[in-house]
Formats: sequence, structure tokens, C-alpha cells
Amino acid sequence: MGHFSTIKEEAYLANMEISKQKLAIYTFGNASSFDPDLGVYAIKPSGVPYDELSPEKMVVVDLENNIVEGELRPSSDTKTHTILYRHFEGIGGICHTHSAYAVAWAQAKRAIPIFGTTHADHLTVEVPVTEVMSDEAITRDYETETGKQILSAFESINYKEVEMVLVACHGPFSWGKDAMKAVYNSAVLEELAKMATLTLQINPAAEELKQTIRDKHYYRKHGKNAYYGQS
Repeated sequence: MGHFSTIKEEAYLANMEISKQKLAIYTFGNASSFDPDLGVYAIKPSGVPYDELSPEKMVVVDLENNIVEGELRPSSDTKTHTILYRHFEGIGGICHTHSAYAVAWAQAKRAIPIFGTTHADHLTVEVPVTEVMSDEAITRDYETETGKQILSAFESINYKEVEMVLVACHGPFSWGKDAMKAVYNSAVLEELAKMATLTLQINPAAEELKQTIRDKHYYRKHGKNAYYGQS
């Protein structure tokens, strides 16, 4: 696999984690791993079942959407990954899943409210949702426009603090310092979506978590004064 062996292996393991965590079925979903020094990333091939994947089957793509290495077509979501890598400096992995609860919120075109401390352990705001794509954008370059939708949703949100989003009518995307962190964020997003759904079923008038508890739970795990876990 030459120069790209590391990102191919990372992308493969991340895609297998999608399947392991039951975040997608059959051929749904994809994950990628980025090498900023080489300016390329490895991504799942389009339409290949998870149990047929291998590191060698990962497709390496540059930031102009050119295939650099690989015999298979890359994921149909490749251009969305490219947009995010080009604009979200410092991220090393992206994950897109079709997990049921997160997709349900995306289909409902609703951001996920922050009701409790599990949500606050990971972010202090709601999980954002994009606008619905216009007909004009759909008829242009759909996957590129999907990336642009995400960028628009983050004009006033720090992508380094909120590493997840719902694309309206479509589903969740997440990112992180590497591919496995991106999949981790997708799993967290699915749990937050599920918990919010159950909360509203139990109490449709449930109030969002107050700011003091949000900050306490977030900053005990993040930032210079964090004390969660082992140092």
C-alpha cells in the first residue's frame, strides 16, 4: 500500500467500527482518514458491504476529488468529505452513518436539544441541523452542496467544539482528530438522538438543561481544568 498504508488501515478500522457499533447496515455509511502532509484521504469504496472490506480496498482521494490510489470507486459522499477537509482545518477523520435515531431527527429537520448531562459531557449546545437543500443546489453537484450546507450551519458554531451535525432530510455527519474519533462522535450522536427522543416521549414539555450544569459537565471533561479520567 506504500505511502498510503497508514490512512488506508485507519479508514478500514473506522469503517469496521461503524458496523461493529451498528451505526449502519449493509453498505450504508462511510468513514475516511486524512493525511494533511500528503493532502489526501482514504475512504470506503462505494457500495461495498462491510464484511467484504479490507485496507487494500480503501480508495485514496486528493482534495480535488481525484483518485490517487485504488481500483474501486470511492464513496458517493466523497465530495462532502473533501469540502469538510478543505475548510475544517485540523480534522483527521470524517464519518457519515445512517443510524436510525439521528436520521429520524434529520428527517424531522430538527436540531437535537440538550436535555441532560450525557449531552453536556460532549457539547454545551444542541446538535445543529442544516437548512433543507434548495432545488437549484440539488441539481448542481449534490454531494458538494451537502458539504456547503454543513459549512453554512457552522458559520457561527465552532467545528472544533461541536464535531457533529444533522444534514436535513439526509442524516448525520461527524468528524474528529482522527477517523476513530469521528466514528466515536457518530456513536455519541446516535445515543444523544435516542435519549432526546425518549425524553420527549416521556415528557413532551421537557425543558432543556440549565447552563450551569451544562458548563460543569462539559468543562470537567474538556479544557485546561478538566479532571475526568486519568491524567
